[in-house]
Amino acid sequence: MSAQAASDTASELVMRGCIQKVATGPEYSKDLSFDEAHAAMRTVLEGRADPVQTAVFLIALRMKRETDDENAGVLQAIMDSMQHVTAEVDEVLDIADPYDGYPRGLAISPFLPPVFAACGLPAVSHGVESLGPKYGATHRKVLAKAGINVDRDASEAAGEIANPDIGWSYIDQKAFCPALHDLIPLRTRIVKRPVLTTVEVLTGPVRGRQKTHLMTGYVHKAYPPVYANLARQAGFVTAAIIRGVEGGVIPSLKQPAKVFCYHDRGEESPIECYPDSIGIDQPTRAVPIPADTPSAAQQGDEIATTVDIDAAAEAAAATGVAALGGQAGPAHDSLVYAAAIVLHHLGRHESLASAADAVRRVLASGEALARFKAAT
Repeated sequence: MSAQAASDTASELVMRGCIQKVATGPEYSKDLSFDEAHAAMRTVLEGRADPVQTAVFLIALRMKRETDDENAGVLQAIMDSMQHVTAEVDEVLDIADPYDGYPRGLAISPFLPPVFAACGLPAVSHGVESLGPKYGATHRKVLAKAGINVDRDASEAAGEIANPDIGWSYIDQKAFCPALHDLIPLRTRIVKRPVLTTVEVLTGPVRGRQKTHLMTGYVHKAYPPVYANLARQAGFVTAAIIRGVEGGVIPSLKQPAKVFCYHDRGEESPIECYPDSIGIDQPTRAVPIPADTPSAAQQGDEIATTVDIDAAAEAAAATGVAALGGQAGPAHDSLVYAAAIVLHHLGRHESLASAADAVRRVLASGEALARFKAAT
């Protein structure tokens, strides 16, 4: 038997064995070990798995409900298959927003990285052009509409982060993990949200020389410990896991926000933040999509939103740039609130109020906008 034939046979046995364990119904399905999940996902990413088997594997894990070991094994396989770079700065904040974007409000979180950079904390965000199940306005879509080059490779992104006049960047999944990005068409066809949706935001493609911090969001109560475990595994020294609108990193502007934090890879603990404690008084949870935004083309039950996402991304770009320039409104308050939570969590300011004041200063002075424009 040739070496290639032996490799193909081994790959077949890996996928067959894992599928037999996880896809035998609600009563008899068994959990995979870390090593089994890791081996199966590596087989998929190396292109040695049949697409049908890949789909069955991902769907069965989802229907069974993934365990911590399975999540960890899949995450490690992705991290083993991707490019990590270290920016020439001591610390980096990784802003890990949902890759499927925002369909119900304007996406303002793409403008957080230059805000953090202006506050002295280099930052990076990452994502894809479009992904289900929401197919919303993503960081890539919004930043591209605002004139940012969203196709930089890893070394270029690290260079922007290290540039003292910029201090932030965006990097696309197709640049740092092409093998995972190549699965998007298959993920579209399987419809349901797979384990990849949970773990891909935690890969941390750009690291700091000494510390890398995580900022991510959640909706469902079960997820903070899941994300915290994965963040520690991925090497994030600290994490702020924010209950945000649409599962993103910006909390509601009109309700208390629950945030789970850990430091030095320790146990996570909850804190509550109140928008009115820092002078935020908005009638809406998030930045509303303008009423005159064109409607989406109807596609039956598959449609994820009623508005045209490209038009919503363009509106988000204009609104976000205006907020970076100090224009008052819900977008400005969104940047202040989310950034203040993390800056206070990291000990950059002794209180949430003083952190919010610092963010307002870099918006009012034009420093955040200048850093944004320096990256265009």
